[in-house]
Amino acid sequence: MNRRVRLAWCREHRDWSMNQWATVLFTNESRFSLNTDSRRTFIWREPGTRYLPSNDREIYHYGEGGLMVWAGIMLDGRTSLRVFERGTVTGVRYRDEILEPYVRLFRGAVGPEFILMDDSARPHRALLVDEFLESEDIRRMDWPARSPDLNPL
Repeated sequence: MNRRVRLAWCREHRDWSMNQWATVLFTNESRFSLNTDSRRTFIWREPGTRYLPSNDREIYHYGEGGLMVWAGIMLDGRTSLRVFERGTVTGVRYRDEILEPYVRLFRGAVGPEFILMDDSARPHRALLVDEFLESEDIRRMDWPARSPDLNPL
């Protein structure tokens, strides 16, 4: 199903001009781990010493050991890299920390032709986000689900 939707999206946009693409702000976020938790750590130990403190290893799961970043690019510009402080990115944080300070600025510079490309992550689809985008007259690009390969960022 997703493959057909992606193909339809590509066909719909294949004849877009450079001027049309120049109005799109492509955005994405990514989480980075700051530790070496690759889940492939091997510990060599003597039989019967499994629970000794010297054989314990603390593992962080995106808490203290990671960070989330967001950025956007256009044909002739880019946002600055936004590093989120601790905590979960919610619809409120997305609106307050991304849409208001960054996306609204690009919408003002490009004008009414401006199009925001964001994926279908839960914070992006919150009702308060939709209401904010509508109040700011910001159009959102239809984006196929599970299509990170289509995003140049």
